[in-house]
Amino acid sequence: MDLIEQCRRANAGHFHPVEDYQGRDPRWCAGCGDHTILTALLRLCRDEQLPPEKTVFVSGIGCSSRMPHYLKTYGFHGLHGRALPVAEGIAIRRPDLHVIVSTGDGDCCSIGAGHWIHAIRYNMNMTVLMHDNCVYGLTKMQASPTSPQGLKSNTSPRGAVLAPLNPLITALSVSNASFVAQAPDWIPDVLYSIISRGFHHKGFSFIRILQRCPNFLPDLFDPLLQDPLKTLVLTHPDGIQLNESSARIYRNTFAHDPADMNRARELASDPDITPVGILYRNGNVPCYEDLRRLGQSFTPAMIRQALDKEFDKFTVQPQCRGGDASDDFHR
Repeated sequence: MDLIEQCRRANAGHFHPVEDYQGRDPRWCAGCGDHTILTALLRLCRDEQLPPEKTVFVSGIGCSSRMPHYLKTYGFHGLHGRALPVAEGIAIRRPDLHVIVSTGDGDCCSIGAGHWIHAIRYNMNMTVLMHDNCVYGLTKMQASPTSPQGLKSNTSPRGAVLAPLNPLITALSVSNASFVAQAPDWIPDVLYSIISRGFHHKGFSFIRILQRCPNFLPDLFDPLLQDPLKTLVLTHPDGIQLNESSARIYRNTFAHDPADMNRARELASDPDITPVGILYRNGNVPCYEDLRRLGQSFTPAMIRQALDKEFDKFTVQPQCRGGDASDDFHR
């Protein structure tokens, strides 16, 4: 019995097809990798039968951050670089919700870098997809922190001076990192498998997605597309496995244990390979929201009491001349 049939039987007439999760028609350019990412997320919502009213997509600013508009769930399209603190606020007060974040290389690694580092450290339970096309696309081609050295853009007409930031090494270097993975948008089954594994991980799942931009850097990933052997697929019983068709194309595989942090760092820092798969996973890292809730409870009555207490600080009592204030008020 396949997963979809299991879901149909379990929900007994309340099965959500893909159409239940589809929002507006996407406005991304033809050939943009964001279309594939959206497809993977729609499939995840359907396969997991996520209640739309219990699912929240959060984003910042950029092409990637249009994602909440294209899914018929709750969504929060935030400010530039501020997707993660918004998602953290949601997660800490509503642990019953499924929180998924879409952010870009500029949104996450530049203006949002401080939030990104501390979000990894907090290890709150959410799935974070960083769409990395190595350029600012929405604002028409400025160099981002992950842009290749020498890239000529509107902000670097003579070529980007600095070597690009490696998001995988950065994430693996932060204390409390618990899930770090990399996926390309052009291998759909691998992309979906990694997103699914990240969704089921309890903690902060950081997934860097190599995402094609057909307008401003159309040739960026050509070496990987033209020569599949340049992609090192990390396989493991607790990681991902290629399906039959992908296995015929991507034959350069490596059995990597995602519990091995040192090996994960070596793979992420090797300039001659592009690792694809789960680099690191540790399900024993505590989540910040769980630590904060130890010995605490937030019942609806307690929340109402706390709100009333705050509102009472701003209550304006009517003024009267003699007699009872409430009598004067009712007159």
